[in-house]
Amino acid sequence: MKRTLASIPQIYRNLRRWTEIVAVLSKYGLADWLSRTNIEFMKDQIKAADGEALARLTTPGRLRLALTELGPTFIKLGQLLSTRADLVGLELADELSQLQTQTPHDDFEPIREIIESEMGRPLTELFAHFEPEPMASASIGQVHRARLFDGTEVVVKVRHAGIEAKIDTDLEILAGLAQLAQRLDEFKRYQPVTLVHDMGKMMRRELDFQSEFRNLLHFRQMFRRNKRVEIPQPIPHLCTQKMLTMTHLQGQKLRDLRKPAGSQDSGEYEEFARLGAGLYLKMIFDEGFYHADPHPGNILLLPNRRIGLLDFGMVGRVGERLREDIEAMLVSIVNQDVSLLVSVIQRVGDCPLDLDEAALASDVTDFVGQYSSQAAANFDMSGALNDFLRIVRNYQITLPSEVSLLIKVLITLEGTGQLLAPQFSLMEIMRPLQRTLMLKRLSPARQMRRMRRFYMQMEHLAERIPSKLGSIIEQVQMGRFDIHLDHRRLGPTVNRLVVGMMTSALFLGSSLMLSYQVPPLWFISDQPNAVRLSLLGLTGCIVSFLMGFRLLWAIRKSGNLDQSE
Repeated sequence: MKRTLASIPQIYRNLRRWTEIVAVLSKYGLADWLSRTNIEFMKDQIKAADGEALARLTTPGRLRLALTELGPTFIKLGQLLSTRADLVGLELADELSQLQTQTPHDDFEPIREIIESEMGRPLTELFAHFEPEPMASASIGQVHRARLFDGTEVVVKVRHAGIEAKIDTDLEILAGLAQLAQRLDEFKRYQPVTLVHDMGKMMRRELDFQSEFRNLLHFRQMFRRNKRVEIPQPIPHLCTQKMLTMTHLQGQKLRDLRKPAGSQDSGEYEEFARLGAGLYLKMIFDEGFYHADPHPGNILLLPNRRIGLLDFGMVGRVGERLREDIEAMLVSIVNQDVSLLVSVIQRVGDCPLDLDEAALASDVTDFVGQYSSQAAANFDMSGALNDFLRIVRNYQITLPSEVSLLIKVLITLEGTGQLLAPQFSLMEIMRPLQRTLMLKRLSPARQMRRMRRFYMQMEHLAERIPSKLGSIIEQVQMGRFDIHLDHRRLGPTVNRLVVGMMTSALFLGSSLMLSYQVPPLWFISDQPNAVRLSLLGLTGCIVSFLMGFRLLWAIRKSGNLDQSE
């Protein structure tokens, strides 16, 4: 009740946005209902913004359009869900991965005001030339070309006017919806509160362009010795929380590539694909810090056989422990070690209490047998990862968000590489890496780090044990030591036990009333020796029979009447 009352000011404060959300969800919900009917002429009445009949789309397609219509925050939610195929399934994740964040751009004057307010100087004193028309406009900001006074061509990324307030409103609404969904059994396994919390962190990180500025510096340092990789150079004195200025990379975006069939450059394109895949594997397995959005719009083909990367607002991190688990998964697949792979899955994922380990091992055995025998050159990495996610979802195992994001990146990376070279196989690039991973796992430096980590954990445990034991002994002496037991799934059993006891008591009491002929009485005939029945006793017996039948039917329906554990 307290939480419900606390949500009233939030609903009132955001009433207009709540109305918009309810209207959109109602429209798409009605379209979903119409899609399941045979009223053909009605299915074309509700249409999306592009004129497409909503009732003739799939449910994932309608959800994607609904999120698009609700705006940037909900688009980001959809993009986050697209990385969680272990929660929402492959079909919905694939549909949501098509969400685009292209939004109408702001007029030039608000952009000028933001830049001049941030820098405290007129625009003409900051840039020799500034293009009023943006190159692109996304959910958080828009990008303009400009030129510095020394002739350097740059791009300026500027936050949309008022976008922070809009996102705060939507996040507040989503947090309320997530708390409601968390209480419903059908949505609880999707972890709505955690998803909204993760999305809020991601969006606030993207709102702060200083975060992207630091990412640019990090990646430039990472690839400082690699002459074939180009990362934009940020211009520090023209970067703030609301604007980011960096050098402009002149090249062809992969999504704009038009490669004719039988092109003479096929060898060069394949080289680009292998180069890009190698870069990402280095970032993931060597550095543990990687560019998390490798779609074709963020990769440039530059002159002199170089490759450029754009948009560092979304990055992923892989800790050493997680890296070891991923390496163990790869090694177990290559060596067909099913028991190791199952144990790693259980260690990494959040498994349900009733997990069927035998069935999981059987499915993993089939999975390993199918993919371990494939040649590296023909290995279907995307298919393998999707099948892995399907197994995880079937057994309701929830993966950490870092693992889900990494799997999504690897699938996207292979798809992007196949745009350049249709025969490209990510596993072929990873095959030499496996030997390196094995050597790293066995290296003295790695073993020393693991021993040091184990020693620190044991030292921490040794420091805590005496104080905790002392606290327990003190509570026992004072009579305040309590043990809390969590009884799982006893609710239905207790309810049936109570109903059974009530049924028995009612039947016994009614039988006594019938025996002693407790009035009011019902005379079956007018004869002197007519049978006299207590109406209260008779009614109680009938009710007890109905309750007993209902109880037996419920037990029988649950399948536990004749089964033994």
